Amino acid sequence: MKNAVILCAGAGTKFWPYAEIRCKAMMPVSNKPIVAYSVDALTELGFDNIVIVGSKFIEEIHSYFRDYKNVTVICDDKPKGTAYSLLKAKDYIDGDFLCLYGDTIIDIEDLRALAETYESEKKAVALIAEITRRLGDYIGCKLKGDMIDSIWGHSRDESTHHFGGFAFSSDIFDVLAYNSCRFVSADVGMMIPVEGYLESTLADELRRGNMQIVALMAKETFYDIDRPWDALRANSAMNVKKCSALTCNELAEGAHIDESATISGYVKLGKNSVIGKNVIIMGNVIVGDNTKILNGALVSGDVVIGNDCSIRNACFIEGGSTVGNECIVSHAAELDGMILNRVYLYHYMEWFGIIGENTDLGAATVCGSLRFDDSITLQNVKGRREFHDGYGDAVFLGDYCRTGVNAIFMPGTKVGVYSIVGAGVLLNKDVPNNTIIYNEQNLKEKSWGTNKYGW
Repeated sequence: MKNAVILCAGAGTKFWPYAEIRCKAMMPVSNKPIVAYSVDALTELGFDNIVIVGSKFIEEIHSYFRDYKNVTVICDDKPKGTAYSLLKAKDYIDGDFLCLYGDTIIDIEDLRALAETYESEKKAVALIAEITRRLGDYIGCKLKGDMIDSIWGHSRDESTHHFGGFAFSSDIFDVLAYNSCRFVSADVGMMIPVEGYLESTLADELRRGNMQIVALMAKETFYDIDRPWDALRANSAMNVKKCSALTCNELAEGAHIDESATISGYVKLGKNSVIGKNVIIMGNVIVGDNTKILNGALVSGDVVIGNDCSIRNACFIEGGSTVGNECIVSHAAELDGMILNRVYLYHYMEWFGIIGENTDLGAATVCGSLRFDDSITLQNVKGRREFHDGYGDAVFLGDYCRTGVNAIFMPGTKVGVYSIVGAGVLLNKDVPNNTIIYNEQNLKEKSWGTNKYGW
């Protein structure tokens, strides 16, 4: 098997605010776009025909993969769902193929097993994992032995496992066109969107007795990145995976570690990167090219830092965090989470969450990450209350934003793109795109002078 299709045509509305200026599949996790994990793994496995089906912001996908000789990017200009997006790839696939979601990160060995299981079984194969949280959040399935017995759309009780990817023969294209754009296998009372899900086609074929699907349990966790907090969780896991692979210091040409630095672990430094005086590194860290870590900066383990960054002046970066390219983390700033490219954290602020591209935080911007009642914040996604695994208590600041001095963000708040949270704001709600939110003071003026002290 040498063919694969990766579906990236979804609008990413649940991923707000990070799909407002990019395809969700191009969101960086550990400084690498989500879809690139699948492409690189498939390339390593010898797949020489990878078709990416995109739609919104497809230009960024084209740009990123322009030097990949085994990747073809095609457009679904009027996406109606994953079934119809997959059908767009029909003319580009000759033979058996893997079908993956562009917003899911899967371990390379599970991808290998998916392809090999298909080759041995010569039946459709679904890579699956057990559902461990509220069942109604997934399109999922129920098993019968090692086969898929039934497929359900956001069932309250029926689904026990959810999907990571599939292996198909090209015969699947013959039935995709008959997708009804309604998920028939759903609980009574469940409101179903009009959308052509791939899983709906599979459910119909199972019910008609025309298909058998082998259930392949993933051995490693795969990350379905649907909401912003899913990206945080995946980011931490990818950092651990990358950094734990280090077994010695790796210094590229021109890289240098000052003798006064304290390093308890291993570091990988790109070209001309420097760990300077009195820096403390507590664990394994990966650093890109032309990045300077200086003046007593404190960096925990499993941290990934990009190119052309300045990390300096007694700042602190928590374990599992990611710093994008061309970023500044300076004077006593604290970071726990991930910041994208060209983010500036200049002066004594504290952040837990995600910060979008080209964003500048005013001095003393802080966020709360723990609630006084020790519970978690219920998130609101497209008007629906949603539970999460803890990362949803973080704060999510969109691309091209700014904050004023002493801005305070309460746990779980989200800010849309092209927005400003002004000085002194105590933010306890989400802020829409293209919005400035600020305080209006009531100032009182009275006379004051020496007479107040009895002179």
